[in-house]
Amino acid sequence: MSRQIGDPPDFGADHVGLRREQWARELPDLDTVGMAVLGRARWITLKVRPEIEAVFRRHGLDTGEFDVVATLLRSGPPYRLRPTELYRSLMISSGGLTNRLARLEKAGLVRRIESGSDARSLPVELTGKGRATAEAAIRADMECEAALLAGLGDEERDMLDRLLCKLALSLDRPDGAESA
Repeated sequence: MSRQIGDPPDFGADHVGLRREQWARELPDLDTVGMAVLGRARWITLKVRPEIEAVFRRHGLDTGEFDVVATLLRSGPPYRLRPTELYRSLMISSGGLTNRLARLEKAGLVRRIESGSDARSLPVELTGKGRATAEAAIRADMECEAALLAGLGDEERDMLDRLLCKLALSLDRPDGAESA
């Protein structure tokens, strides 16, 4: 079917593009770029989540547990952080962290280091098993995520990464702050 003058633009055949075409017909002056970017970002996140979570399950972890062991691993030797550092890094509540740590301790992936103070400040460190599990899981995750991005070329992935970083940083700026 050929496009006629005055026809709405062709935004693509994906679900967001189809919605944009509908809005262009109904409200031609409506700017739907925000819906396009954020809607696609949400769709992509929901689409890839099961595959990524399956990677973690193959390593005996759920997403929250993976976040803890990965955070400890990337902190570098001695792969140890205080609970406060962990939950701030993970952006979760201290109660949410407590439950994760209990499961990880039971699995032998982390241990608490006695420091003579209360349990809330006892450093948490990866065990040897925890380090091996975390490393295997992050390697498998990065392999999975690279495969999920295979539809883009190297330059496209780099450009998308830069643009998403720029957007994320702009959303973190206090209201009214000027962009650099």
